[in-house]
Amino acid sequence: MSSKRDYYEVLGVSKTASDNEIKFQYRKLALKFHPDRNKSKDAAEHFKEISEAYAVLSDSKKRKIYDQYGHAGVDGKYSTEDIFRGASVNFSDIFSDLFGRSGAGFDSIFETLLGQGGRFGEFRGFGGFERRKGADILYETTITLEDVFHGKKIQVDVKKDVECDSCKGSGCTPGTSKITCSSCNGQGQTRQSRKMGFTAFVTVVSCSICKGQGKVVEKPCKNCKGIGKRKGTRHVSFDVPAGIDTGDYTIPGEGEYVPDGINGDLIVRIRVKPHSQFKSDGADIFYDQEISMIDAVLGKEINIPTLGSTEKIKVEPGCQPNTIIKLKGKGLPRQNSWGHGDQYVRLIVNIPKKLNKHQKQLLEEFKNSLD
Repeated sequence: MSSKRDYYEVLGVSKTASDNEIKFQYRKLALKFHPDRNKSKDAAEHFKEISEAYAVLSDSKKRKIYDQYGHAGVDGKYSTEDIFRGASVNFSDIFSDLFGRSGAGFDSIFETLLGQGGRFGEFRGFGGFERRKGADILYETTITLEDVFHGKKIQVDVKKDVECDSCKGSGCTPGTSKITCSSCNGQGQTRQSRKMGFTAFVTVVSCSICKGQGKVVEKPCKNCKGIGKRKGTRHVSFDVPAGIDTGDYTIPGEGEYVPDGINGDLIVRIRVKPHSQFKSDGADIFYDQEISMIDAVLGKEINIPTLGSTEKIKVEPGCQPNTIIKLKGKGLPRQNSWGHGDQYVRLIVNIPKKLNKHQKQLLEEFKNSLD
């Protein structure tokens, strides 16, 4: 799982916040933590964090992906460069308002973000270009309510890109190695310059020849044609913990393989299958038990099924229809907490629709005895 804080939490806004609310909150925090104004040792890190959060949440496409998959979705689809590229105009708008059209503060914002003295719009990434990350893989599965109660081990064969056996991911013929890229002189980056209003934007992008690696394959591996990977199958085994709910869960590193990069993640989409006897609401379980009219009147002890075993309950004499009896701690395990929920048993009194003559006579006698 990612160690990053939730972007909405970073900016202090709700997940339903409008674009204007997000922009307003970022402006406020940017004024507070911009290192030109805040000299505390943590200001630069806070400024980086809120700027990354704003870059994602101010972009409707990136925000939609983040809302659905969290950090795994955004980090798997975009490099750090990509995240900030789409938000550059928004940053320009905000910081021209905060520091004036003269550009005061423009140079320092990305100098702070990038850790180098470049002009506004120049992007090198936090501490250099990040390693490439493989694509995430989605695996969908259905589990039963019993699986939620007990937990379950799932084993699946995932078809994906895996490391080439011959070159071990280098892409080179065994015994050879990569050489320095002549297009970028081993820097892995090229510069693109453009002007917007009063500001010169210099964007540093990955070299199109070496894909940001700074090196190229001189003698490609015959098995993988120099790409360092092949199509394959990986057996993945993971535990579904007790108490899990319908939703998406991430298994880091089990996605697509990328040579010299970071594997993508396996996104496990779990759906809990409806049960024939029980309904659930969070950790609580609900069960309907039919009893006869006679048992409701006279009372009776009956056995009730639970997800773990069976429990005996006592139906008190004179029990009314839809009486609820709670079986404490007989529900589902509480996720991220201690203990179990409860099971609620609703007593459904079964009133016969058809009576023979003798049964009617007995009921009439019973009725008259009450007068």
